[in-house]
Amino acid sequence: MKKKAIIIVLTIVALLIFAIIGGSFYMLDYSLAPDANRTDRDSCFRQQFKNYPESKVWMDSLVRVNAFRDTFLTMNDGRRMHGFYVNRGSHKTAVVVHGWRDCAIKFLWLARIYEHELGYNVVMPELHACGESEGDAIRMGWKDRLDVKEWLTAFLADTMVVHGVSMGAATTMMLSGEPMPNDIHDLRFVEDCGYTSVWDEFAMQLKEEFGLPSFPLMYSTSLLCKLRYDWSFGEASALKQVAKCHYPMLFIHGSQDSFVPTNMVYPLFKAKPGKKSLWISEGADHAVSYKEHKAEYISRVKTFLR
Repeated sequence: MKKKAIIIVLTIVALLIFAIIGGSFYMLDYSLAPDANRTDRDSCFRQQFKNYPESKVWMDSLVRVNAFRDTFLTMNDGRRMHGFYVNRGSHKTAVVVHGWRDCAIKFLWLARIYEHELGYNVVMPELHACGESEGDAIRMGWKDRLDVKEWLTAFLADTMVVHGVSMGAATTMMLSGEPMPNDIHDLRFVEDCGYTSVWDEFAMQLKEEFGLPSFPLMYSTSLLCKLRYDWSFGEASALKQVAKCHYPMLFIHGSQDSFVPTNMVYPLFKAKPGKKSLWISEGADHAVSYKEHKAEYISRVKTFLR
């Protein structure tokens, strides 16, 4: 009987280990797999123009004068990354950073604000494994922060702002704690509904979507991510990065955001030293603060950049 009991225990342990390993691979692929249709420009344009009709009029005006251009940038490690560039001959440049499984086209509404309303040139990079950029797995902003820094450096201007939404906001905050080029006279950051850390966001989604606690899957999946992609969920912290940022930053978050919970913005805002502003957009869900409050969104950004 004792031998039989040992065999049963060992079998259960083995099954649990296999379940954890299988669950870790599933969770990592579920979280970091690129959009299967990420290069379908027509679909992205249709979605953008349906949700933000003002973007189509603006886009058409740029196309007529050949002012909306594809651009490619080769990273230091040889990856070829894609983006768009709108050049209006300004000494000011905005870098607009898209969200999770998105592409630059879906954020034309934000590029329009900077070019049409504020007179900026606009750089719209597509992050690793997003849009037409190379890569096989999304990086949730962590390694992307260094790619965006290369875009910023390549399009260096006297006055610059980096403005990201959702995962792009996390990327923006993660970038903000890095050393910046000395040639920028005025550099500012705007984050719209970014998460405190990849760990916090994934742990929340694991509980909400699957009803599971952080242990053991978060730990095993983070380890797998480190082994496969050379970064872990724990190190990918916007909270730690904003604590090192001494540039002005505007924090935006919808009051009804459940995908990246609204309460994440408060520790981020508290951790940020120096000049900062916070706007909680009333009634807005995730990443729709502009859509729900267009005039106020533009006004808040304009005031922050003065």
